[in-house]
Amino acid sequence: MSRAFIVPRQILTGSGALEAAAPLLGSMGTHALIVTGQIVVTLPCFQSLTGLLEAQGVQYTVFTGITDEPTDRMIEAGTAAYRDHGCDFLIGIGGGSPLDAMKAIAVLAACGGSITDYMGKEISGKLPPMAAIPTTAGTGSEATQFTVITDSEQGIKMLLKGQVLVPQLAVVDPALSVSAPKRITAATGLDALTHAIESYTSRKRQPLTDTVALAAVKRIFRYLPTAYSNGSDLTARSEMVIAALEAGMAINNASVTLVHGMSRPIGALFHVPHGISNAMLLEKCLDFALEGDYPGFAALARAIGAADTATPDPQAAEALIGAVRELCKTCQVPTLEEYGIDRTAFFSAMDKMAEDAIASGSPANTMKPVTKADVIRIYRSLWDR
Repeated sequence: MSRAFIVPRQILTGSGALEAAAPLLGSMGTHALIVTGQIVVTLPCFQSLTGLLEAQGVQYTVFTGITDEPTDRMIEAGTAAYRDHGCDFLIGIGGGSPLDAMKAIAVLAACGGSITDYMGKEISGKLPPMAAIPTTAGTGSEATQFTVITDSEQGIKMLLKGQVLVPQLAVVDPALSVSAPKRITAATGLDALTHAIESYTSRKRQPLTDTVALAAVKRIFRYLPTAYSNGSDLTARSEMVIAALEAGMAINNASVTLVHGMSRPIGALFHVPHGISNAMLLEKCLDFALEGDYPGFAALARAIGAADTATPDPQAAEALIGAVRELCKTCQVPTLEEYGIDRTAFFSAMDKMAEDAIASGSPANTMKPVTKADVIRIYRSLWDR
């Protein structure tokens, strides 16, 4: 069976990538809507971006109304800014939230309606050009055909998709991630790890996704501890932004599985950052999924040196879980209780969360069949001591 492998039209990587992108940004339009958050606009990289645009003769409007969890209301406000200022292309700079928001704003700017109208549909049409400039190493949104936006009324994170959501330009400069604090480094790095593991063990995997997913897993296990403990280590930062890009390309073409399906409802209802909710779930979800793909999980374990070729696949797969557990400890991932989530409130929400997880479609990509009852059992197990 033939398979497409979809990536951004142009990708610039390495130190100095932002400066090298100047002429490309200048060719995308005459007036950019820069979609970002209030912290990013205080950083040197933002001043560099606006300076490059000015030097190219490009006007810009800055929209800073994006928080950690972009909602439909934020998208509506961003779309109004795009239209009111006569913008003709978009630049997303920051973590995954501004990049996701940029895509959703592009959809409404071109196609109209409310972003909730696109839930469950393949988004199509001619969108304005988009440039994605990540300042963290994890979400991979710069390379994907997905955006995750919260439906404020329904209390669900919508996974929206369409090939037109892949940015035309991805600028992956490790220097931009150096200022990321430890908690962001951990959350985004573990998000990338989840992407890579899930795509490698997805029903939708293919040879090209296996290649980039395996490379990402190896980089993350080697370099995330260093990036976490010493954020100024440019080698570790460089390897992590490449790992995030690789993992993004992997899920763009093989999708995600159980972890992401269960993670989004936790984020929507309890406002846990996406990478952290992934990390909270990772060990339990992998433990459930192992028997569906012992060879795949075992291959990952061998790639990071947690097992060797003499180790039978089931034991090697278990070794991967042990390595994941240790990495999460290194990155000080909290439990739900440590994060401050109320146990009673969580248990009251589990039925809805399980329904939303299954409805997202992601758990169905897991090699082992997943039921709503399975999801509830895993949610309950997060409180086991």
